[in-house]
Amino acid sequence: MDPAFERHCSELVARERSGHTAVVLDSLLYVWGGYMSIGDEEVFIPRDEIWVYDLEGGRWQVFHMTGDVPPSMSGTCGCCLNENMYIFGGCDDSGQTNQMFCVDLTDGKYVWKKILPLLGSAPSPRDKLSCWVYDGKIIYFGGYGHKVLADISNRNRNFILDEPSWVENLFWGWNNEVHIFDPVQRCWTEPQTHGRPPAPRAAHASTALGSRGYIFGGRVVETRTNDIHCLDFESWTWTEIVPLSSSPVGRSWHTLTAVSETSFFLFGGLSNDCKPMSDGWLFDTETKKWREFEHPYKNKPRLWHTACSSKDSDVVVFGGSCDYILLVDSGHCNDALVFQIEPHPLFRICEDYIAKNVRTLERLRNQLPCLPPKVLQAVQRRIAFYRPSKKQNNSQNPV
Repeated sequence: MDPAFERHCSELVARERSGHTAVVLDSLLYVWGGYMSIGDEEVFIPRDEIWVYDLEGGRWQVFHMTGDVPPSMSGTCGCCLNENMYIFGGCDDSGQTNQMFCVDLTDGKYVWKKILPLLGSAPSPRDKLSCWVYDGKIIYFGGYGHKVLADISNRNRNFILDEPSWVENLFWGWNNEVHIFDPVQRCWTEPQTHGRPPAPRAAHASTALGSRGYIFGGRVVETRTNDIHCLDFESWTWTEIVPLSSSPVGRSWHTLTAVSETSFFLFGGLSNDCKPMSDGWLFDTETKKWREFEHPYKNKPRLWHTACSSKDSDVVVFGGSCDYILLVDSGHCNDALVFQIEPHPLFRICEDYIAKNVRTLERLRNQLPCLPPKVLQAVQRRIAFYRPSKKQNNSQNPV
């Protein structure tokens, strides 16, 4: 790579945004879509760009996308399966959609493909839904969108009307439907679930642990809930989990992230009293107890952000808003917050120590060539991560 271009890339930072999609694959964070505010206008992020952040080296790059490029939109549901990023639903300039697209994240070409099902029908148009990946399939739940009157009449238990929102034969509202997409067969199915399902909702959060999918919170009408529900992917049975401890307050536009085989991490969101939240919580599915998690980002509330699991149980939060976006929509963010949930392994501790101190300790710097090649390469990426920022350089060398 040309050195001048490499320096340019090192100073790149992804645009601020909310309602975007983000996934992690091989220590790289991929970010697409969402919207930002310019003056009094809400502007979608360009649809033909994908931002890639090296979680170990601390550098952003942006790439041009081609192919069947999706519309610019927010509120789409994204996930990573077989090294492809899939997106479904979302809201564009024409309203909610039920289109699906995928892009290979490994070939460096970033060519979008629009997926047309061979069997079954896609769910009705919706946004602010969630999904789980299990057994090579994508399982979608909930969201806010529109249906024709006939579908509402037949399935009113799965759909709550947003009373003021209707146009001719289309009615908007919240649903609690479960839909499965099989990328290999390119087919949609709707399983027969058992047990008592969660109430319809949108802007909730979900994560998967083993063969179970969990959801927490979300909004329906004017209520933001704090309930936990679990869906068993083998028996398709819903179970509500009643915590044996005090619980986080009800919220929407928050995130859940699996951090172990039995626990997940909750961060941020918008509370019932419309307060942007910055609290973090851990839930243990075995003890059924919540524990508030202390972290250094208490002054950084976030809602409609993304959160991805990284190596060593770290959670990477990107973007989102620090405002109540339905009233004040100017606080979109573009920083990445890394939450260390568990103690790091010894190799990671040593790697970070070297990276943080190599510039000031000459002896340490002189011993770097003694490291095995693969270890040296890993350490050099971490050194790049801890490099002084442009802002720090300017403060140390004022003009």
